[in-house]
Amino acid sequence: MYVKICGVTGVEDAELVCAAGASALGVNLVAGSPRRVEPEQARAIVAAVAGRVETVAVVRALPADELRGLRAALGVDWVQIHDDVAPAVVEQVPGVFLAVRIGDAADVARAARAPGPRVLVDAKVAGALGGTGQAFDWSLVADLAQARAIVLAGGLHPGNVARAVAAVAPWGVDVASGVERTGDPRRKDPARIAAFVAAARGGSA
Repeated sequence: MYVKICGVTGVEDAELVCAAGASALGVNLVAGSPRRVEPEQARAIVAAVAGRVETVAVVRALPADELRGLRAALGVDWVQIHDDVAPAVVEQVPGVFLAVRIGDAADVARAARAPGPRVLVDAKVAGALGGTGQAFDWSLVADLAQARAIVLAGGLHPGNVARAVAAVAPWGVDVASGVERTGDPRRKDPARIAAFVAAARGGSA
């Protein structure tokens, strides 16, 4: 089970992600997000954990040349794009995948058509690209999970991730707010990270 801890804002929390045995960590570069980091800080985080955990930059839609430049500048393994982007852009840039917000069957169809080796599915919340801490109806993507590699996100936490994994059987899961310290979206809780990783992988056993 691929387990990604997203919204990491510092090297100390990146080390917690590695210690817990997660598969990947995400650094958020989306303006307006409470977990946003500057590119310089993202580079520092990535450099600190390179080779020990997969690194993912979370961005809004960008042209293909900017995506290539960003991935190279940060040294990340992957770039996760929120917001609408032309499928051709994803096809032109290695190491890029889409995040699709799910609210109904039409959104699931969009996720099914998304190019790339994986697709992240998150809750569809008006005015937000993701990271809302809200869940959606997992049954909407259960069939999709049998057809392609999906990363399930949206309102997951240590108390419900095993149930989500059992219901959907996704390739992976993603969490941000569900493993944060109470009242602080910029810091992770080591106990919650460890519990989330264990519960996610226990649910997939």
